[in-house]
Amino acid sequence: MYRIAILLLLAAGLLGAATIRLYLKDGSYHNVREYEKKGDRVRYYSTERSEWEEIPLDLIDLKRTESEKTQLEQARREEAAVMDAEEKAERAQRREIERIPVNPGVYMVQGEQVTTLKQGEVKMVNDKRRSILKAMSPIPIVAGKATVEMDGLKAPLALQAERPEFYFRLIEPERLAIIRMKPGKNVRIVQTLNIVPVSKEIIEETDIIETFKQQLAEGLYKIWPTKPLEPGEYAVAEYTEGKANIQVWDFSITK
Repeated sequence: MYRIAILLLLAAGLLGAATIRLYLKDGSYHNVREYEKKGDRVRYYSTERSEWEEIPLDLIDLKRTESEKTQLEQARREEAAVMDAEEKAERAQRREIERIPVNPGVYMVQGEQVTTLKQGEVKMVNDKRRSILKAMSPIPIVAGKATVEMDGLKAPLALQAERPEFYFRLIEPERLAIIRMKPGKNVRIVQTLNIVPVSKEIIEETDIIETFKQQLAEGLYKIWPTKPLEPGEYAVAEYTEGKANIQVWDFSITK
């Protein structure tokens, strides 16, 4: 904000006291602050000598001088407009940041209302066990295939917005995504895990939606889909790649 204010003041100063080239017909020019026609002469304020002077009008290339002056003024107006737009964008982003609670979590803004999303419970399921995935806590891994699931076929939170925007307040930086979940038998499948024998390497199959991501402040991130979401079951997710460690905040997109 301070930087923008200084730039605007400088721009205003330049617009008010810009140096103009007063061209002569022989191709030379005088650096002037301003000038005016007075009959058959041109009166100008010389920036080199800091005083008013006069010169015969028939020695001045007035067309070239006026053309360059117009271009210079237009460029300065455009520059001032850009800086004004940047200042407005900074103010809008600052208001956006201030609306998001400071507590870690996932939030969504709908009009003037800020909604705190409830974290969903996910479970890893294979032939031998059913384990609840705890945040940032590794679980026993059994070689073979497993699925990470959520109970129920529908998320409690139903949205009609095709491109919802979500905000993450994070304690530690992790990967963020919006994922599409697949229907199972009375469950939603978050991802499929293929666990390699011996090495226990985890290969994750997750339907990740293409998104935009933006860091608004330290520990605060914004994420939203690049394209409208089709009706279905989704979640915003925080995860550590290759660790079978995922946290989700689920939602449905309805027509």
